Amino acid sequence: MLNELNRRHFLFGAAATAFAGPALALTEAQARGMVDTLVADINKVIASGKSEQAIIRDFERIFGRYADVPTMARYTLGADARRVSRSELRAFTDAFAGYIARKYGKRFREFIGGKIEVNTARAIRSGYEIRTTAFLRGEAPFEVIFLVSDRSGRNLFFNMFIEGVNLLLTERSEIGAMLDRSGGDINALISTVSRSG
Repeated sequence: MLNELNRRHFLFGAAATAFAGPALALTEAQARGMVDTLVADINKVIASGKSEQAIIRDFERIFGRYADVPTMARYTLGADARRVSRSELRAFTDAFAGYIARKYGKRFREFIGGKIEVNTARAIRSGYEIRTTAFLRGEAPFEVIFLVSDRSGRNLFFNMFIEGVNLLLTERSEIGAMLDRSGGDINALISTVSRSG
């Protein structure tokens, strides 16, 4: 258990410091307010009773509104983000947005009949960490963490942890594996990501 906690602490620190920069104008109240609104939208989708496809479409809209998609896409692409053209990076970012919405939309569909509550906020080097609790029917509550920054010019989340699993580091590993299987071909990766999730 201790090793797992140390591992999670290291992964959290690695993702947070990757976005570290100068002092931000973002306040705790603004960061918490953004996540309050995000969680209200998520809870509305959870309670909607819509089909899985409709829920995924809703989550794609939510992801586009509240997530710093370009920053997340660049991070998951890693060093390869510096070698691709602007148009390729734009195409990958669009494909990545759909991929994340499909993948995590399915995950959040498991929350139907439950809800998410916002708990605490604390400053980190790259912005704020907002801790929430997910309550699901028939399951023990668990933690969902959002990391929020204004480095994009808007108050957006740039990473998320579900039950301690770091979205950015998980996707960086998975996108890297997809790129390897594509022989380093960014266009082949974009095609794969567009169909995945």
